[in-house]
Amino acid sequence: MNTSRQATAIAGALVIVGMIAGVLSVVPALEEPNYLDLISAHESQVIVGAVSQFIMIPAYVGFALLLYPALRMENEALSLGFLGFRLIAAMFHFIGVIFLPLFLVLGQEFAQAGASGTSHLETLGELLRTARDLVNHVALIISLTLGDLLFFCILYRSRFVPRWLSAWGLIGAGLAMLASFLVLFRLADVVTPLYLAINAPLALQSLVLAMFLITRGFDTKTLTTGHQHDGRRG
Repeated sequence: MNTSRQATAIAGALVIVGMIAGVLSVVPALEEPNYLDLISAHESQVIVGAVSQFIMIPAYVGFALLLYPALRMENEALSLGFLGFRLIAAMFHFIGVIFLPLFLVLGQEFAQAGASGTSHLETLGELLRTARDLVNHVALIISLTLGDLLFFCILYRSRFVPRWLSAWGLIGAGLAMLASFLVLFRLADVVTPLYLAINAPLALQSLVLAMFLITRGFDTKTLTTGHQHDGRRG
């Protein structure tokens, strides 16, 4: 297996690692109405969620870094944009990781406070939960999908993967961005059937793309052929 083929295979594996970590990063207790009562009893959920979201950082950035050399041969500007948006998304992932331990502190304070001293903690908890949703489901997703749009544009133009797979990614990224705007304008809640359904096409496409990268990799012969044709036209 040559270096380029090995890089695409590892990149595909990182997609799967990121998807698994994404599922594990969900903290069910935080989605409950009485989440402040539940946090202390579900501390392990919060810790697993934080660790899983942290794992997503090297998975998402590593994917872009591994594919960047091949993507750059097709379009350096779009490739840099894709990598840049992945780095921005990594920053938002890190902010999301930091939020989770704050819930543990808040849960401990809530458990120790008397009935008359919990109102301000409930207000703080709602602000913290809203901020986490805006980071994870708006800022993070929009930065990722903007990068994905550039990524799939490169793939569509280069034919490194079948065009139907690139087109599927473009549509899925657009829908995922739409879901984020629905959350931003409070037209949809996170972890609801509507939100999950709108994000499903991109999630399924990511899994198919990962398997394609692992088993077949990029078809870079199309890039060589395209450059030869461009030279003849020149």
